[in-house]
Amino acid sequence: MGPLEIEVKFHIDNTDRIRKRIIDLGAQSQGRCFETNIRFEDDKNSLIRQRALLRLRKDKKTTLTFKSERSDGANQFKIFKELEVEVNDFCVMEQILESIGFHREQVYEKWRETFMLNKTVICIDSLPFGSFIEIEGTGEIIKPVSEKLGLQWEQRILLNYLAQFEIIKQKSGLNFKDVTFDNFKNTKIDLKDYSHLYRIGGKEEFR
Repeated sequence: MGPLEIEVKFHIDNTDRIRKRIIDLGAQSQGRCFETNIRFEDDKNSLIRQRALLRLRKDKKTTLTFKSERSDGANQFKIFKELEVEVNDFCVMEQILESIGFHREQVYEKWRETFMLNKTVICIDSLPFGSFIEIEGTGEIIKPVSEKLGLQWEQRILLNYLAQFEIIKQKSGLNFKDVTFDNFKNTKIDLKDYSHLYRIGGKEEFR
């Protein structure tokens, strides 16, 4: 059994305000960086059917990640088994994955600032369709931290960003699948029109 990823997300309207609250709790910023993420799939879409994710991420480093679903506690938190390894060449790793039968299925981008608060990781994520806070840690600490930040627990989100995008795409008729800032540059999205569809205990999907 690999390490578990236990987390929740919240949509935020004011990143500066939530950032101040995070700092006031004593959290230390680890910096802000731009992420390019590629989700890989095989020709039979086996990964998504297994509710699994194979992702190559490039930010300050390059990381290959495999996630598989865990059902315990899934009504309170997003819980996945996560296996992760750092690699030294993004392009070569992509070629290796393609050589063994995987293909680039979807690209998504975001800006992320990461904070450390004891053993809790807090991230402010800015995506093409909105801004979010992600809190990752143990099940015992995530809810108290969210309450200290003034977040309403019943407003938590358990869907990942691609699943949220899929809802937005279907409801608004978007004709692209890559979640990039370039694709959204002429598209305005008000998350208040969609967030009620995926708050509180939505089942995680890798779409």
